Amino acid sequence: MLPAWDIDLVRRAWELATRAHDGQKYGGQEQGRHIEYLNHIGAVCLEVMQALHHHPEAHADLAIACAILHDTVEDTPVDLQQLETDFGPAIARGVAALTKSDDLADKHDKMIDSLQRIKNQPREVWMVKMADRIVNLSAPPYYWDQQKIIAYRAEAQLIYDHLHSASVTVSERLRAKIEAYGDYLR
Repeated sequence: MLPAWDIDLVRRAWELATRAHDGQKYGGQEQGRHIEYLNHIGAVCLEVMQALHHHPEAHADLAIACAILHDTVEDTPVDLQQLETDFGPAIARGVAALTKSDDLADKHDKMIDSLQRIKNQPREVWMVKMADRIVNLSAPPYYWDQQKIIAYRAEAQLIYDHLHSASVTVSERLRAKIEAYGDYLR
């Protein structure tokens, strides 16, 4: 049995994410291919919904809303105050933890900081971060070199190492994706 979620809350989050990410694209596996960013948001949401199937005790509203909104503060003009006003403090805190800090210059330090903040959140937020990386471990963009692919895979392992205890189901899927990502190394 799936945990129930507030469909109105989910639709409001989806509408905000749709407006906020309007026009954003990311590179596909083939040169010249660009994919609407909302595809990524939907894929993360689907991963989280699958995870919820295995976690009927989970707070579905928190998990799904954070999945939909996880990149809004980092990649759009939306700020945490707007999220707190529109969706409440728990969702705003979850998204804040999932957002890398602009106060840190080093990419690795940003990830460690975010992971530490995520670990202070409910496990649903941990699952969102793992779901985000599961989705991102699809075929790398055509313009990534081998060093970038190696570094991205290592960062995925770091995420796994820090967050795997949140969900056996999600962490097993992440581990399998990390292993399969090695196929992109030439």
